Amino acid sequence: MTATAGRRALHPLYAAGFVTAFGAHSIAASLGGLTGSVGSQLLALGLLLALYDGAEVLLKPVFGSLADRIGPRKVLLGGLIGFAIASAAFVLAGEPGWIGVARFAQGAAAAAFSPAASAMVSRLTPETGQGRAFGSYGAWKGLGYTVGPLIGGVLIWVGGYDLLFAALAAVAAVTAGWAAVSVPALEPLPRTRQTVVDLARRLGSRSFLLPTAALAGSTGVLAVGVGFLPVAGAEHGMGPVFTGAVVSVLALTAAMVQPRAGRARDAGRLSDGAGIAAGLTVAAVGLAAVAVPGPTGIVVAAVLIGVGVGLVTPLGFAHLAQTSPKERLGQTMGSAEVGRELGDAGGPLLVGGVAAAAGLTMGMGGLAVVLVVIGLLALRLH
Repeated sequence: MTATAGRRALHPLYAAGFVTAFGAHSIAASLGGLTGSVGSQLLALGLLLALYDGAEVLLKPVFGSLADRIGPRKVLLGGLIGFAIASAAFVLAGEPGWIGVARFAQGAAAAAFSPAASAMVSRLTPETGQGRAFGSYGAWKGLGYTVGPLIGGVLIWVGGYDLLFAALAAVAAVTAGWAAVSVPALEPLPRTRQTVVDLARRLGSRSFLLPTAALAGSTGVLAVGVGFLPVAGAEHGMGPVFTGAVVSVLALTAAMVQPRAGRARDAGRLSDGAGIAAGLTVAAVGLAAVAVPGPTGIVVAAVLIGVGVGLVTPLGFAHLAQTSPKERLGQTMGSAEVGRELGDAGGPLLVGGVAAAAGLTMGMGGLAVVLVVIGLLALRLH
């Protein structure tokens, strides 16, 4: 395969990253309007939000290992087609009560194509271009996170949840067709027998645990920024339009920084350990900036958190890709994605728990301390 053809093959993989992020956030941001906001309705909302991520946590390592066994392209296409079917089935059912089943099915499908896509990004990219490839992959996922709530809200306003799920089915189906045409079949690589002890030793190694912890931290601070910066803004008297714009600034900053961070890594200007440590530290400073009164602190916090997330994400994934056995990339990426999902849930839980007892500033500070500790440990990466 020529270099140009290889780059073209990456584009539908980036689109797959967009699909999972767009699918998750376009619905999640509007579920409150379906369930309500009091009493047991909040519990129902929490369960609906957890279904997608819960399916991913349970199934990503399984599908990652399957991708190593039968080839990642088959798992990628199967997952995208499954996502399209799950979305279309909700429209055909015509019953809002089936949204929980549809969300779990979408999460299960995303658990298949997400680690397969990231494994193929690595295998289709030269060793000298891993950072840039994962930077672009992360940027497209960031775009999905950014536009998902906006487009999802518009589609629901125009045609209800049926129109949104129909759009998700169409996006997944188009991406599957694009991948079927453009992405080459990558045969499974020869693998030596792996025992449970071997797996535990590999997933317990520094080269896996530290970048995975960093990715969990970056995902956690991103979730906190999206969820709690509007709360901090409201405490300073800012309206929803301003705080919504601040969240968009955060997501766009992260999306813009990722490809640049990846290119700097590939050029030898940014090492994994130092870059990850710097990114987590910048994000921690962003959390501390929330304490600054007025809109300045909120805007600075959004920009710094976005820069930090944009630094950590491509470096973490590129390090995992280059230090993992190529024949077990799917398993590695699937397991690392579980770490990210746990960070996605753990970050807001930590901030919310501390904030309930000592205020939002202390809650942000608690997460900032965790990020700095992970950053110091990440300096040991080579």
